[in-house]
Amino acid sequence: MWTTAQYRKLVRASGIYDLLITIGFVTPWSFALLHQWLSSLHDILNLSGQVPLFDPMHVMMANLMGSIVCVWSWLRIRDPQQRFGHYDAVGRILFASWQLYALAHGASALLWVILMLEVLWAIVQLAPVRSQHALASRWA
Repeated sequence: MWTTAQYRKLVRASGIYDLLITIGFVTPWSFALLHQWLSSLHDILNLSGQVPLFDPMHVMMANLMGSIVCVWSWLRIRDPQQRFGHYDAVGRILFASWQLYALAHGASALLWVILMLEVLWAIVQLAPVRSQHALASRWA
């Protein structure tokens, strides 16, 4: 169980994590570098699945995802409200669902790392939060 202060720190930390993980998706140029790096890593580790080539439409979709996640991340960093953490947990469940779908359809096994982190963040953000009122009455 989290205290309100601890949960705010958690929401801020999840925003920082997301910003760091998705910043490379924001522009076509940064995505090209990220895609090249992920493809190389996939090949070096000799993983199952594939990192496919992206045409301009795919790149635009990756850029849209990266842009909105970075904006959402910045909001949670600047204003880490409890309700934002709960919304974020739901978003992570959705992301994890689509990642499982991609893995089932031949995506690179690199995705397992991100999937596990998404599930972990969702679990910790869905943990109960003690209200300050409950804490105050408990110690009174």
